[in-house]
Amino acid sequence: MVRGKLILICQHGGEFETKDDGSMLYAGGEAHALDISPETGFDDLKYKLAEKCNLELKSLAIKYFLPGNRRTLITLSNEKDLKRMCDFHKDSVTADVFLTGKAGFVPANHGMPAKRKKKATAARPATSKVAPSAGGLKDVTISIATPSDSVAGVNAALRSPSRAAKRTAGRNIVDGLFEVSVADATDTDTIDMSASPADTVKKRRRTASWKRAANGLTIVTVDDNLEETEKTPPRKKVARKFNPIVVANNGDHQLGPVDGSVEKQVESWKNGITEGQDFRSVAEFRDALQKYAIAHRFGYKLRKNDTNRANAVCAVEGCPWRIHASWVPSASVFRVKMLHEPHTCGGESWKIATPAKNWLVNVIKDRLRDSPHHKPKEIATGLLRDFGLELNYAQVWRGIEDARQQLQGSYKDAYNQLPWYCEKIEKTNPGSFTKLVIGDDKRFQRLFLSFNALIRGFQSGCRPLLFLEAIPLKSKYHEILLTATALDGDDGIFPVAFAVVDDENEDSWHWFFEQLRSAVSTSRSLTFVSDRDKGLMKHVLEIFENAHHGYSIYYLMDSFIQNLKGPFFGEGRASLPGCFLAAAKAVRPGGFRMYTEQIKRVSSSAYDWIMQNEPEYWANAFFKGEHFNHITLNIAEAYANWIEEARDLPIIPKVEVIRCKIMELMELRRTESSNWTMKLTPSKQEKLQEECVKARGLKVLFSSDTLFEVHDSSINVVDIVKQHCSCAMWKPTGLPCHHAVAVFNCTGRSVYDYCSKYYTAESFRLAFAESINPASTIAHPCGNEEDSEEDEDQIMPPSISRPVAAQQPKKIRRNKSQGIIRRSVCCTRCKGVGHNKVSCKVSL
Repeated sequence: MVRGKLILICQHGGEFETKDDGSMLYAGGEAHALDISPETGFDDLKYKLAEKCNLELKSLAIKYFLPGNRRTLITLSNEKDLKRMCDFHKDSVTADVFLTGKAGFVPANHGMPAKRKKKATAARPATSKVAPSAGGLKDVTISIATPSDSVAGVNAALRSPSRAAKRTAGRNIVDGLFEVSVADATDTDTIDMSASPADTVKKRRRTASWKRAANGLTIVTVDDNLEETEKTPPRKKVARKFNPIVVANNGDHQLGPVDGSVEKQVESWKNGITEGQDFRSVAEFRDALQKYAIAHRFGYKLRKNDTNRANAVCAVEGCPWRIHASWVPSASVFRVKMLHEPHTCGGESWKIATPAKNWLVNVIKDRLRDSPHHKPKEIATGLLRDFGLELNYAQVWRGIEDARQQLQGSYKDAYNQLPWYCEKIEKTNPGSFTKLVIGDDKRFQRLFLSFNALIRGFQSGCRPLLFLEAIPLKSKYHEILLTATALDGDDGIFPVAFAVVDDENEDSWHWFFEQLRSAVSTSRSLTFVSDRDKGLMKHVLEIFENAHHGYSIYYLMDSFIQNLKGPFFGEGRASLPGCFLAAAKAVRPGGFRMYTEQIKRVSSSAYDWIMQNEPEYWANAFFKGEHFNHITLNIAEAYANWIEEARDLPIIPKVEVIRCKIMELMELRRTESSNWTMKLTPSKQEKLQEECVKARGLKVLFSSDTLFEVHDSSINVVDIVKQHCSCAMWKPTGLPCHHAVAVFNCTGRSVYDYCSKYYTAESFRLAFAESINPASTIAHPCGNEEDSEEDEDQIMPPSISRPVAAQQPKKIRRNKSQGIIRRSVCCTRCKGVGHNKVSCKVSL
């Protein structure tokens, strides 16, 4: 975060005006100055801003501009966004924020956090030298016509591929039209910034993903924790929150936060029903009766239960407790006419009490809003602690399923919207490629998606290299996500295409390659990289002409380590992974043999494993395609992190999460690269600088205008026309080696003219030049026309039953007398077999 305090210039009451170049000005209104520090919490800041500007807390929206970019408004909606904004403005003294919301601040405790990190303080009136105040709170009102255009630049840091899409809350922008994540929103909106803030900001309630609207299922903005792509907290460590239940005044039994603890609320339910009490409907009476029973810890049965009357008795036979209520037409109320309160069951009815389904679903739904991935066991524990209800796993699981269906929409219905969804994607992103396959039994089989921006970016700015991955979607129908991912000029991931299939097998991969060939039509010779165990080579070479196929070094390394078996000699087991990686990266056959011989001296079985795993498809010394062994990260990890927080969503919201993440990734890298001043991407510029340092002091001899001899510890020949050096390090890396750099220094040539075009900043910008357009509100238009025909074309989800896995041979436990063969132990002290160094008795 910032080193000291940051002064926020909080502007509200004005309107945005769009210039001809697409940048925006904020005209009119007034502003307040407010100090924040690294310890300031978001909830405290939001409360203070609402109080100072007399805005309703729930409807308050906070936005700001990235430094140097007046076209993009970023939403501030949680702690991560606040830290991100402070990081962006770490070189600034002030930062402009823009507030919108309903007028009228209500000072109340509800909605405020129980604990605050550190209060935000109002800044002292501005003087010639800004000095943050450490004392009391003072308001500074400033009349403004237009905001200051001077903003500090962003010192863009290098990002790793796994967290490249993490740092921005604003979605992809297309000159004033963009998708915004609003903290209390239930929809992903397309906002035109030429409109006034009053036209674009509405009072909303946050949900996890989907909401059923008047026009059907509507996709909503996913909470900001979906943007955590680098590290996803374990599900068991997710902090639990609870908003107690209140009955809405309109009788809809909605949930919302209330003052006080759960215990106080339950205590208030004890007086929720009295004889002669009136209710507006039988539903309101049932809800009050459920809370009354929980507060008094007893169970009941409804003997009569319709819209005109309700009669309940204690769940234990013989207990005299009973209640009778009925509708009174003359007063238009539902009245309690008899309540016999004493219980004689001694609490036995509480042991068999089961809460009403609607009440239970509402409680669970409220908890899922705060933490969408609560496990049934965690919710059951919370219900027992808060309400004394002891429910079994099945009851809670059914409640969770119903609650998620109300929050997110039906899992099954989402498949029926896929044809419309594909049409919507192609309409909002012309040139994109979609393909949906439905089986003869009307069940979903496959969905392929490749956006036009990704296709054009891959063709114009990325190497002809694609990594193939399969990632489980972790859904109830066990779909698999197939992906084809390229690398940008800075070795960051660049998604090209993805597909959702009902099962990962040779047929689904073959189909995926056919769609990929249709989407990415290119004359370049492509190199595909995949896990060796998947056996995809024959399909790749069958569908793509002049293609190459290699084995992922990430999976090979994992398999190599798992297959290491003793005995080990020499430097021991710990040296083998490093030697294996060095052998893979060696550019000459001699270097490969040198490292494999080292492996052989330590473990002959490890050497045999390497030779059996076809080095010609993964070792740089023998591989004929685009070199890829410098990429040792797990490409699938980024997708897995994106999916993790969306695993409980139906298929269309899940695909939308992936689309939004890619959209954010494109915008973030486009913004970062716009500030680059070097000719190469940052990582390649750094490597080239290292080669330039090594080139100092080398002796260069001229053979001709294009052929040179360079002397260091050995003699190397450099041919600048063929871009080749006898050290064999130029072509594989795409960057001139230090021998070539020494030649360029002597001949006055520019080293940048001999770098691969894919590593230039210009190619990087070309790759991210296109935008993935927002898909507007993803909601299938509901209507009752031709319902009978639509029912016939219903798309069903995949079969839940998973294919039976190949049966593993059953392990047989045997004792020593049965001749069990145990793993051999190697002593690192004497190199003997059958003991370790602790029990070694050999005298050296």
